[in-house]
Amino acid sequence: MSDIVITEFMDQASFDAIGKKYKILYDPNLVDRRDELLHAIEQARAIVVRNRTQVDTELLNHAPAVEVVGRLGVGLDNIDLDVCRERKVTVCPATGANDAAVAEWVVVSVMTLLRGSFSFREQMLSGEWPRSQAMGRETAGKTLGLIGFGQIARVTAKLAQLLGMTVIAYDPFVPADDSCWDSFARVGELEQLLEQSDAVSLHVPLSDATRHLLDSGAIANMKKGAVLVNAARGGVVDEKAMVAALKSGQISGAALDVYESEPLTMDVAAQFADIPNLILTPHIGGVTVESNQRVSQVTMENVLKVLEAS
Repeated sequence: MSDIVITEFMDQASFDAIGKKYKILYDPNLVDRRDELLHAIEQARAIVVRNRTQVDTELLNHAPAVEVVGRLGVGLDNIDLDVCRERKVTVCPATGANDAAVAEWVVVSVMTLLRGSFSFREQMLSGEWPRSQAMGRETAGKTLGLIGFGQIARVTAKLAQLLGMTVIAYDPFVPADDSCWDSFARVGELEQLLEQSDAVSLHVPLSDATRHLLDSGAIANMKKGAVLVNAARGGVVDEKAMVAALKSGQISGAALDVYESEPLTMDVAAQFADIPNLILTPHIGGVTVESNQRVSQVTMENVLKVLEAS
């Protein structure tokens, strides 16, 4: 049996060097074979996951020897932290390792949506020349509103400023006297941010308080023609309300990297069909070749620290 079980994809070089010291099972598709996963972890001291493996009571019941859960990323909503705490299982996210990747995804999505010139391929290939329809908006001079102002949001804010954007942020959990507000404008109410922003990006975890934070009412408060970007967590945006707003023209575009159902079911995917001003990517905002190497390295270092301290 294995000491360390890795259930989702990572950079293999980050653990190849330690294979002689620990027995490692690396199966990036194990997440989709729950019964096999539960059997594989019966003697494991460490489990390494991304966002799809549900580290819940059932899983931990099958892993009585587990000491640490390594998270290849930063979101922890797929990990039952209370149960881990009760069982003295250390949870180690790869904090900071994919900040730049997510920030780049957000800024590129905002620029693409505002410019609006990249969805005319079929018309071009059919012989059309849609210059007037393809005329979009510049990024410089626009206001980016960030909902949540943690580390990834702050990296995003710096990139946006370099492009000439004004950045405002709403985060009731960051004190008003925090030094982060020296460079960026803090707004006290979510509605105020939505009314002022040409582009809105979400940077909050999924919780009871944030589920459908952007519902039909909140989206109706957005500046008409603004764009919406979510690389945080599925469920923070009410997808049906977003689709309705895209179709009505209340918002001019949206980009999603996270969804209420992952992978997309056929029913969920159907609601996104035939919406040209909607960008969809498969929860890959924080994953690049470079960030995958960093995240994998940091995660394995965190896991080994716990194992070697016990």
